[in-house]
Parts: sequence; C-alpha cells; structure tokens
Amino acid sequence: MRRIHFALLVGTAVVFASPCPAQTLYFGGDLSFANEMDDCGVVYRENGQPKDLYALFREHGANVARARIWTDGNPTKYSNLADVVRSFKRAKAQGMQLLLDFHYSDWWADGGKQIIPKAWAGIKDDRKLAQVLYRYTYDTLMALDREGVMPDMVQPGNEINHEILYHGRWKTGPINWKRNALLLNAAIRAIRDAGKKAGTLPKVMIQIAQPENNLPWYAAAVKAGVTGFDMIGISYYPKWSTDSFNGLGRTINLLRNRYPGKEVLVVETAYPWTTGGSAAAAALAKDNVTPGYPATPEGQKNFLVDLSQVVIANGGVGVFTWAPDWVPGLCRGSDARNIDWPSMTFFDDKGEVLPGIDYMQAAYQRPVSVTIRLHGVKPAKGQVFNIWGDFFGDPDFTPFPMHVEAGTAEYKTTLMPGTFIRFQVYGDKAMQKPLLTGPKLTGDGVVPETVGQTNTVFDFEFGKPAN
Repeated sequence: MRRIHFALLVGTAVVFASPCPAQTLYFGGDLSFANEMDDCGVVYRENGQPKDLYALFREHGANVARARIWTDGNPTKYSNLADVVRSFKRAKAQGMQLLLDFHYSDWWADGGKQIIPKAWAGIKDDRKLAQVLYRYTYDTLMALDREGVMPDMVQPGNEINHEILYHGRWKTGPINWKRNALLLNAAIRAIRDAGKKAGTLPKVMIQIAQPENNLPWYAAAVKAGVTGFDMIGISYYPKWSTDSFNGLGRTINLLRNRYPGKEVLVVETAYPWTTGGSAAAAALAKDNVTPGYPATPEGQKNFLVDLSQVVIANGGVGVFTWAPDWVPGLCRGSDARNIDWPSMTFFDDKGEVLPGIDYMQAAYQRPVSVTIRLHGVKPAKGQVFNIWGDFFGDPDFTPFPMHVEAGTAEYKTTLMPGTFIRFQVYGDKAMQKPLLTGPKLTGDGVVPETVGQTNTVFDFEFGKPAN
C-alpha cells in the first residue's frame, strides 16, 4: 500500500491506493422466444454451423438468462411455467444464472399497460388481491425450485411504471401508491419467503422503463413504503427515451448513491443491425437509430459496447438485451410471426450470429473505489454529516449522508480513474456550516481533486491546519 501526501484543507489528505475485488458484471439477454424458435425450426448458426442458442450466448460472454412468465390466461403454450422450466434448464446446463420476470398479466405487461389477469379481475378488495399475488408468486417459485431451477434473480412485475394489476387497459392517471405498495410488498415478501424455504435467496429486481422515469418512481415508491428490493433494472431504448447516454449515466449514478447497496443495471435494450426487410422492421429500425451508430452489424455492436461502458463507468453492473433470439421471419406458421423485430436481433435472416453479441466480452474500463473520510468529528446528538459535490450526476449537487462511526464521517462511491471532482462536507442539515476549509478550496468553497488510477481514499483531519 502506498501513501501519497497532499497539502490540503484543514488537515492532511492521504490517498491510499490498493486493489479490491472487481464488481461482478451481468451480461445476458431475455431469451423467452428461444423455445418457440426451436420448435418451429429456427436454426441458429455460427460460421455456418448449427449451434444451441444458450451455448452460443454463454460462449460469447453471457452469464445470465432472463425468461418471462405470464399468468394462466396466457393464450399460447409459451411463457408459462412449463416453458420457463424448459428455458431455465437449458440456461443452467450452460452455467448461467437465472432471472425470472413476472409479468403479472395474461399477456404483455409493460411501461404502458399493467392489465390484471382475467382470473383475478373480480377481486376488488386490495388486501385479498395481495394475498392472491403472494400465493401465486410463492407457489411459482417453489415449483421452479422442485425442478432444480430456483432463480437467482426475480422481478415482481415487468416495466412497472404504472400501477400493477390494474383494473382496466391503460393507466393514465396518478398511481394509487397505497394500493401499489401493498401489492408490491406482498410480491417481494413472497420472493423472500420462497427463497428462505428453498435455501436459495433470489435478488429482487424492480424494473422501470426508460431512465428519465426512474428517479421520480423510486422516490414515490420508497415514500409509500416499498421495501426489500436489491436491484434496480432500467429499460433503455432510444426510440422511447428522451435521454441520451449522458442522461442514462446520470440516472444510474444518482440511483446508486440515493439507494446505497442497490445494484443498478440496464435490464432491457436493443439496437438495429439493418434497416432492410419488411416495412415494419425498417420503420422500427429507423426509429431506433442514434447518430453515430448506423444500423449495421458493426453499428449495433458499437452502440451496445458504448452503452455498456456508460453503464459501467457510472457504477452500473450490467446490460441485458431484449429478444436477441427472436427471428420470426424463420418461424413460419408460429405465434411469433411478428415481423418488426428481426432488425433488432443478434441474427441475420439466415440465422447466422452477428458481431453485436460480442458486446458482452468487450474490454471495459472499470471504475475504482473512492472514499472520502473526515476524522476527529464529534457529532452532537442527532447531527447529520452530508457530502455535497459534482460527481453524483446531479446538476443540483444534491447532498448525500455520510456514515458516521467512532469519530469518523465517511462516504464511499466508485468513479472512473482520472475523474475531476469537487466536494464539500457539511455538519448541518441546512448545509450552512462547511467543515472543509483551507487554501486549496476553489472560489466557490469546494475541494478540487482528481481520482487516481486505483482505489483511492481522501483522508482529512477535522480542525487541523493544512500542511
């Protein structure tokens, strides 16, 4: 461990640089169409040779497979319990982790609609509905456990921007948070209880579509009492989002700092590799094209690589693609004849794998751990220490609480090596009493620093003169 001394502030700033285990990164895709594609004769190929889809994904860097499940009113023979078991057994045979995505609907649930299953539509008492939701979630997970495929991660709902189990088709008004929190907490409790019973505790992921919707949703959810989730999953599609990569990065950075201990990732994205094919496929592709990333096989790969680097740089833990396996043009006569998605998959019109799949094994630059410590503090009863700075991704410099223990106030985060940061520490809620003073402060009263190339600690002694 090396020590670098800086003449700084009210004491000595000591930067400790040492290695630490790298954060696990999750890469994979929602492969919910794979079984249907296989059944109707789709052949996935690499260099012209047939390949099992799950083996192909694993060989190209995937460590998680996601599968959706619809409730019993599902009109197809896919995305039900038996289909999920089949998918998860294929994924587990390749050593992949399993992510189960409950839609809590008989058909598609997403950021625009959350339609209650027909079998539950007559239940108007919210507490009784919460009990039904709990039992369905618990029983489904225990059934998967009996098959040897207990998920590693579970989503209680898919893109739940609006109120889940809605009695109607489209939810346009405000969320009834008393009801919504009751139902979500029942589902989360079922996941926890099933995990305890099975001896395998899945991580709970909540997914909200498009980054610009996440911060207000989580603020309202936490205020309403939603609790017990471990992961924040974001959908990011250029067509439906108002945010650029920069906006996505800011959201990830703020979410992980506002909700410490929660892992943040992009759980759904996709990008076109062509604007050819049917009129519908061409239209979807053109709507999703982002400047600098043409709709070509290399353009698709470059978009996903750059997106993943933004996620990782801002403290996110992974990127999943949605329906990279869905090649309906090869699936004649099936329920998956939809013709607008082939431009967004990882396979051409002959089933040959495209280079975009290799985004999962690109050489990403990783952030380093950064800790800011103020020693020698003697907090009064109820006193709060806040750190305030320009490295959270918030243009308003929102303050974040520091952990105070044994006379030390500390804040930990991750930042990219070489990042220029400014910060200040306050010992009052009104942020009127700055605790860091001295000759190195800039004109606006904050400390300027640059993150090192390895894990870094900025150490200050309260009340001592700078060296």
